[in-house]
Amino acid sequence: MQPSIYILASKKNGTLYVGVTSDLIKRIWQHKNDLVEGFTKKYAVHDLVYYEIHETMESAITREKNIKAWKRAWKIELIEKNNLIWRDLYHDLL
Repeated sequence: MQPSIYILASKKNGTLYVGVTSDLIKRIWQHKNDLVEGFTKKYAVHDLVYYEIHETMESAITREKNIKAWKRAWKIELIEKNNLIWRDLYHDLL
């Protein structure tokens, strides 16, 4: 188990989704293959543009809730601080 938070995007400056998981590679694969019903499937939000690894699931959940409450501009700033071109980071995990 590796608790993580992640941000997916449909494209640069596109639709964003913030999530939390205990298995980042598996969860992103599920999103990319439209195995997760709901928002990411409906709006084709599949590119992993940001993630953080956490020590505990509790800290990951707390961080996810905080980021979800942020203004969109703050989320974009967080992404671009480490991923200016909004590159899909999924393959870096493999």
